[in-house]
Amino acid sequence: MGILLMIHSIVRWLIVIVGVVALVKFSIALVQKSEFGKMDRGLSSGFSGLMDLQVMLGLLYFIITGLGSAGFPMYRIEHMVTMLLAATAGHAPAMFKKKGYNKFAVALGSIVVALLLVYAGVMRLPGGWSR
Repeated sequence: MGILLMIHSIVRWLIVIVGVVALVKFSIALVQKSEFGKMDRGLSSGFSGLMDLQVMLGLLYFIITGLGSAGFPMYRIEHMVTMLLAATAGHAPAMFKKKGYNKFAVALGSIVVALLLVYAGVMRLPGGWSR
């Protein structure tokens, strides 16, 4: 299970990197009143896709180790619930794409909320971000 935890930890940093790139790109585009193009859709989809991958890896790790020796202590449950909320927030651009809202504003808000939840969720774990 060490390899699964290692992959889960690496994907966490990919999410942070893509999230920060998206924050910068979407902030600039929002200020410049740009059109939401293919690269923007790809960046938004890439972020939510990484979040989905992370949830899948995390749930797999949660179940396998929980049924094994680690059990289900409260901090693991809190981490899982927080990260499920983060993944849901990461999908807001897809949920609101046909509602007529500013796509950059929705994507920017979505990523900010998702990254804040990711931060809080990782801090729930023993060792937090230093793991």
